[in-house]
Amino acid sequence: MALQIVEKQIDGVSVLDFVGRITLGDESNQVGMKIKEMLGKGKSQIVLNLGGVGRIDSAGLGALVWGHTSAQNQGATVKLANLTKTFHELLNITKLVTIFDTYGSVDDAVKSFAKKA
Repeated sequence: MALQIVEKQIDGVSVLDFVGRITLGDESNQVGMKIKEMLGKGKSQIVLNLGGVGRIDSAGLGALVWGHTSAQNQGATVKLANLTKTFHELLNITKLVTIFDTYGSVDDAVKSFAKKA
């Protein structure tokens, strides 16, 4: 299944809903390009809703790390929401859980931005 990305705004926070898989090729490139586009628009608070992602590979993880790092370099923040159990385990195994802020829901991730304002 090709990756679908739906962009929406919730309380001034940009939320990207991902549905499909994030794997080597077009899908991982889409993730990087979409985050780059958001940063280019001056968006500094971004939540990636990954609840609809059925599969992610090392290229997909690399795209997320690249997006996180690019955002930080521009003074923006990317947070992850709705991780599947498998995806959460993958972040733990790779130790990437230490660099990402992860939340159980999009609402929790959006509210976390308000706490820092």
